[in-house]
Amino acid sequence: MLLVVLVSLLAVEAYVNAQFTPDGTHDRQGQTSVPDAVRTGGPIINTGYESVQSYRLPAKTIALTFDDGPDPLWTPKILDLLHEHQVPATFFVVGSQVGRYPELTARIADGGHELGVHTFTHPNLAELPSWRRRMEYNQTQLAIAKATGVKTSLIRFPYSSRADAIDDRNWPLVREAGELGYLTVVNDTDSVDWARPGVDAIVRNATPTGDNGAIVLFHDAGGDRAQTVAALHRFIPELKAKGYRFTTVSQGLNLSLAETTTPQQVVGHTSAPSADRWRGAALVWAVQIADGTIDVLGVLFVVVGVLAIGRTALLFLLAGRHARRRRSPDWSWGPPVTEPVSVIVPAYNEKEGIAAAVRSLATGDHPGIEVVVVDDGSTDDTADIAAALRLPNVRVVRKPNGGKPSALNTGVALARHDLIVMVDGDTVFEPDSIRHLVQPFADPQVGAVAGNVKVGNRRSLVAKWQHIEYVIGFNLDRRLYETLRCMPTVPGAIGAFRRSALMGAGGMTDDTLAEDTDITMALCRAGWKVVYEEKARAWTEAPSTLGQLWKQRYRWSYGTMQAMWKHRHSVTEHGASGRFGRRGLPFLALFGVALPLLAPVIDLLAIYGLFFFNSIETLLAWSAMLGLQLVTAVVAFRLDREKLGPLWALPLQQFVYRQMMYLVLIQSLATALTGARLRWHKLHRTGQALGAGSAG
Repeated sequence: MLLVVLVSLLAVEAYVNAQFTPDGTHDRQGQTSVPDAVRTGGPIINTGYESVQSYRLPAKTIALTFDDGPDPLWTPKILDLLHEHQVPATFFVVGSQVGRYPELTARIADGGHELGVHTFTHPNLAELPSWRRRMEYNQTQLAIAKATGVKTSLIRFPYSSRADAIDDRNWPLVREAGELGYLTVVNDTDSVDWARPGVDAIVRNATPTGDNGAIVLFHDAGGDRAQTVAALHRFIPELKAKGYRFTTVSQGLNLSLAETTTPQQVVGHTSAPSADRWRGAALVWAVQIADGTIDVLGVLFVVVGVLAIGRTALLFLLAGRHARRRRSPDWSWGPPVTEPVSVIVPAYNEKEGIAAAVRSLATGDHPGIEVVVVDDGSTDDTADIAAALRLPNVRVVRKPNGGKPSALNTGVALARHDLIVMVDGDTVFEPDSIRHLVQPFADPQVGAVAGNVKVGNRRSLVAKWQHIEYVIGFNLDRRLYETLRCMPTVPGAIGAFRRSALMGAGGMTDDTLAEDTDITMALCRAGWKVVYEEKARAWTEAPSTLGQLWKQRYRWSYGTMQAMWKHRHSVTEHGASGRFGRRGLPFLALFGVALPLLAPVIDLLAIYGLFFFNSIETLLAWSAMLGLQLVTAVVAFRLDREKLGPLWALPLQQFVYRQMMYLVLIQSLATALTGARLRWHKLHRTGQALGAGSAG
């Protein structure tokens, strides 16, 4: 629903932001169908009668007309100028501009000036079907009705000029306008101020010959109108000094009609029906909301750009320094850690991968490995398969289903050793993974260690996207978080804990769906170091379908938000807890929630910009953001010693994967706001993590 509303608003914005070229740039065609009375007549044309009527202003009568406004900068300057010289004018307004600036339109009418229709989006009307032309007129009338409470009988077509320039292509438009009740107004003299030829040229162009009356064309919008304002300050006094009077178009027409044998009165403004005012209000609101939407998206685009560039700069600076320090020849955690380790494997319906996982753990090269498989009420053969391995250092414990935190706590309670490794039931370790994972415990300040999670099943496109995400979004970020001492998550797939730290933090809880994030935050707040060990690698089976991926990421996102909320008070606390709260939570909120939530703005504006903005500039901006991600990805893959081949899927990731993550975050936010609770989702497994250590 949100996406539909957003797309609808962008469609409105695209419509009202139609780009137009200056007047006078279109070629004239033949005039075989244009009556002589029009081609040789005056600038006011009435085709609403059986016979076509054309009118000129009386001698020494000037009607100043302004096209393309209202404009928030130049229209007020021109209104002030007209008030100073006590001169009325006629403003042919663009409906979309009226929708944006209704108060300014009301000021025009309240100042004794006249309004005319100049269409809603300033298109070339000859290229539009009849229904669209009528819509252009009607929408402008509705916008005027909302802004001023009146409707007008005057119309001027975009790109029109003098009566003798009306050709066969535009004459049907004039006839149609008359049938709709409009008087078509062109001009006698054109200031050509849109070209900014200089004040002298504008005054010269606008001045009528001899004592002729004239409808004079100026512009109060569409660009820099400083020359227009300066020219009017000269033009009006000069013409007054020659004995000219200034009127609106309707007033000038009435003066002409008064000189005929059958005098009549033309009224430029009439009161708009209340229904039109209400419809006009809806139209104005739609324009303003659409404008506001594009403004907000523009701000968000800048925010996303700043966040992305800031994150990249931090990653290059801190993650790169972390990698160089760890790979230095003299780096060491301290004396080798050879203490025995208890490995806890919580398992629920993991029959596809449990054998490979347990075997890889039990046969690791670290001395003294104990594996405790906690079967959490599985309804398949998970426990039997693990027991059938008959490995001497493996115990299988069966318990009623109670959720992953319950299974982990059971395993910790039964563990014989003080170093605890927690592993998901679908994860395969390399022979040296446990040994590398526990080496940081040589530092007595280290309370937990995050390992290096790898995607084992990389053949599908969905899995390749996750492989890229794991390397960039997880492993690279962990280097950054460790440097800042605000690691938010020790992954459930491969993580190690000091028992005293684990128990001191309250153990695993079911307060959130992200028990690994919850316990990691608790350890950071308690003052323990949480570090990342890239050499400890674990191969996990990533979801292979978008549906399975959605379930997993929904649980992760929602659980992370729960954990952030649970530990929110750390922001105002002192010591280690405050350090984590003021570093870790803002980083997680900005880069883990805000950035992925707002990232689709780039794609949305890119698509919008290709059609309605400068397509080259839009493409360059989008490519720059993609290039930034690609550079980050290359750095991350190099630091993780991964082949660069899978990065061909990165551009495609922007159009499907990122949009799905965006929707997952929205659903997670909605769930968090409603206070709903989710159960432990079980994903479908195929056992493809087996043998993944050879994946490239």
